[in-house]
Amino acid sequence: MMKRKIGLIMLFLLLAAAVVACGSKKEKEADTGSKEADIEGDADTIIVGTEAGFAPYEYMEGNEIVGVDIDIANAIAEHLGKELVIKNMDFDGALMAVQNGKVDFVAAAVSVDEERAKVMDFSIDYIDSTEVVVVNKEAPAVADIDDLDGKIIGVQQGNIADFWVEENTDAKEIKRYTKFAQAAEDLKNGKIDCIVMDEFPAQEMVAANPELTILDGVLFEDKYAIAVDKGNTELLDEINKVIKQLKDDGKIDEFFAKHTSK
Repeated sequence: MMKRKIGLIMLFLLLAAAVVACGSKKEKEADTGSKEADIEGDADTIIVGTEAGFAPYEYMEGNEIVGVDIDIANAIAEHLGKELVIKNMDFDGALMAVQNGKVDFVAAAVSVDEERAKVMDFSIDYIDSTEVVVVNKEAPAVADIDDLDGKIIGVQQGNIADFWVEENTDAKEIKRYTKFAQAAEDLKNGKIDCIVMDEFPAQEMVAANPELTILDGVLFEDKYAIAVDKGNTELLDEINKVIKQLKDDGKIDEFFAKHTSK
């Protein structure tokens, strides 16, 4: 009888310990979730998604993310009286993040596109861009901008150039990159024939890689804007105010002058 009582007491103690352990685990999980929610929903911060491999719009300077878009994002945060939190991710990932509420807006040289406009909203545009072709300087596999059919063309995945090449050329292959640095290396090593990209980042790429050059001519023109979640008109209205003021004051041109190679 005594052994049975002792056994029951031991069983009770084990069950109590398990309940406490389970409760502690749940509290820990709740704390973790709460911290994540605080980071993403802090009233004193605003989160921008970007892809820091597209100079001069966004790029790394040491351990810091800088660029034209980051200057614009900082101006937006200052206007709203919030601290800017920068999340660096792949371009496609940034566009998904704004749709999923993981970031408040995307500043990453985002092209205004009809398909994108179905799932996100755009600010007024802040720059007119031109798309060009980058090739090897000494032995270009592409002679001119009308010579893209049958070629292996590098683009940034999800970028407007990606869609344009797919719809307007008969490319042998379209190689999609998350980072232009890898595209530049593949071009120098003959793994692709050319890269289709924005003129300003192309100029930065060529400046850093003298083996490459930009072909004469423009493939097409484009416009960049800030992207927010579909229906977030309150934030969009404030962003539009900032961009309009920056354009009126000539600040966008100043940002470009600061971040482009001399």
